[in-house]
Amino acid sequence: MSNARLAADIGGTFTDLALEFDGRRFTTKILTSTDAPERALIEGAQIVLDGAGIGFSDLVQIVHGTTLATNAIIERKGAKTALIATEGFRDTLEIADESRFDQYDVFIEKPKPLVPRELRLTVKERIDVTGQVQVALDEDGVRRAARQLKQQEVEAVAVAYMHAYAYPNHEHRTRDILIEE
Repeated sequence: MSNARLAADIGGTFTDLALEFDGRRFTTKILTSTDAPERALIEGAQIVLDGAGIGFSDLVQIVHGTTLATNAIIERKGAKTALIATEGFRDTLEIADESRFDQYDVFIEKPKPLVPRELRLTVKERIDVTGQVQVALDEDGVRRAARQLKQQEVEAVAVAYMHAYAYPNHEHRTRDILIEE
């Protein structure tokens, strides 16, 4: 049985790979293909596997990490993104009260929300903390939001309904409607 383990970190500029096999370590660093980051992962993996004289089928573990998403957020270079939230919670991103900031500091400068207010929409629906439906999902409201976002040429949509962890069906149905529209 093989003991080959591969780790990869796809970064915005370079992809780093490390292979551990039979007590030895093989590493490489190659340029990330921003249009297809998986290409750098596959090419880099082939380099370290060839160095060790083994193949992909010999791997028992692959650990993957990436800073691509983090970089896109920091640099604000990601897709034009919208948010659909439970009615009444449009500005939760703007309020950003995660008990991380000094709520009494009137001079605090919070980071700009990742989604601008005009792309934060709400839909009537409500789930309680136990997963019980309090207000049914307004599917027509979701359709109206989908049409509005399509007109604004949105590329990605985040759906964040209150207590969806306890009852994800409203989020799932919203996803399905967005795909249909």
